[in-house]
Amino acid sequence: MRSTWLMGWVALVLAAGCAGRQDLETPDYEAVYDVPLSEMWPSVREYFTDANLPYREDKGSRVLETDWKQEFGGSRISGYWHRYLVIGKQETPTKSKLWVIRVTKSVNKTLMAPGRDLAWGQTLDRGGEAGLSPEDLEARLAFPQGENAFYVDSAQGHRDLHMEWRVFRGIAPHLAKQQEVTAAQKVAKASEAKGAPVFTECGQEIIGLKRRAKAGGVMLLGELHGTQEVPRFIAQAVCQLVTSGTPVSVGLELPVENEERVTTFVKSAGSEEDWLKLMEAPFWRSPYPDGRGSEAVANMLEQLRQLRARGLDVEAFVYDHPKLSGQKREDALTQTVLSHVKAGPGRFHLVASGNIHPRTAQGLPWDKKYQPMGRLLKAQLKDVTALDMAYNSGSAWICSADPRVGKLDCGVKETKGKDNGDRFFVHVWDSPNEEGYHGVFYVGPVSASEPAIARGLGRPGANDNSVFPAAVDADAMASSRR
Repeated sequence: MRSTWLMGWVALVLAAGCAGRQDLETPDYEAVYDVPLSEMWPSVREYFTDANLPYREDKGSRVLETDWKQEFGGSRISGYWHRYLVIGKQETPTKSKLWVIRVTKSVNKTLMAPGRDLAWGQTLDRGGEAGLSPEDLEARLAFPQGENAFYVDSAQGHRDLHMEWRVFRGIAPHLAKQQEVTAAQKVAKASEAKGAPVFTECGQEIIGLKRRAKAGGVMLLGELHGTQEVPRFIAQAVCQLVTSGTPVSVGLELPVENEERVTTFVKSAGSEEDWLKLMEAPFWRSPYPDGRGSEAVANMLEQLRQLRARGLDVEAFVYDHPKLSGQKREDALTQTVLSHVKAGPGRFHLVASGNIHPRTAQGLPWDKKYQPMGRLLKAQLKDVTALDMAYNSGSAWICSADPRVGKLDCGVKETKGKDNGDRFFVHVWDSPNEEGYHGVFYVGPVSASEPAIARGLGRPGANDNSVFPAAVDADAMASSRR
């Protein structure tokens, strides 16, 4: 039986080797260890210690809980934190498994369940638990209920199969050392000799992403500007890919005049001076802020900088030409993106824009001959995937035409979407739709992200009384969804 388990582990190692350093897609079934829980548990402790995930353990019960850890560790503005509840389970006298529950918490109320902030009286009464103090009740609610559960304040809990398999692949060679040495074991040990990379918290795995990320490939994301979720999706996608060994370049629909400013910041040490130089760019102060200069976008740039500071291969570029319009602008967008793709043939390019530019089908309702950027790129590159944004209802910072006053009206507006769960995912269809999209990227319920300038320096917690120079780039005006 144990030799079968060892051969299974070798198969995983060989599969990983065929894909370079890229992690395997997470299986949709549990990892089962062919050793008793008592033999497996010490290796679990060692894994979380080596990954710099401090924990508290309930002695004697094979349960541990890690401390809160911020996404992209060390970022002052990430806004999302995680902890793990790890539960060891004895399946049979000779088999065991782990359950890993990931708890995600935001610094605002983005993840709060509706009505969760209501409290009546001195103590809370939820489900017959009247009389518990707020502290005891919070501890009670900190335990997951089922595979998907909500927690007190702005937090969510999920069964995390990706982390379960990550732990399995991390400790299986160590457990194998306790078995009889065989040729198969030597292969597994040799593969692990390089050592595991430093643990980086990248958020819940984005389903279906890694299989679409290939060297030289381009993924175009047609987004609704002005949400918190799309910049977070991009940051998590980049984190999950670069920690697996895939170099990533992120293309942002920001004016090309800001190329040096943005790239310099991503490569910087992130000092206050570095941040101020980034925020001096005029596009942050457009008189019609359409969401591309949102607080969430500023946060994302900081997250990309954090990843690069850890030695991970992240780059960013901008490609918008706001002084042009119509087909001329589309042609210019294409040439700028194309130049970056050709300059980095070994990189994966993740390019975000409003939802017209990525289309690979010709024509728009008002111009049947229109050639979107996605169509032009598709004609010149082998691997281009265009994804439309899918989301659940919520809100976004949107600029829309107001015919009564003849100008754009920008602000937080309600959005209508479809509920496809709370996990980020990428789904590609068998054939493109009429607009030329190959599939969708889903970000769950959306919430508005206001212009970064509305938060002073763009950082949560920054001095809201901070004042920028009054200069305004009138050419930065744009509609929210082109």
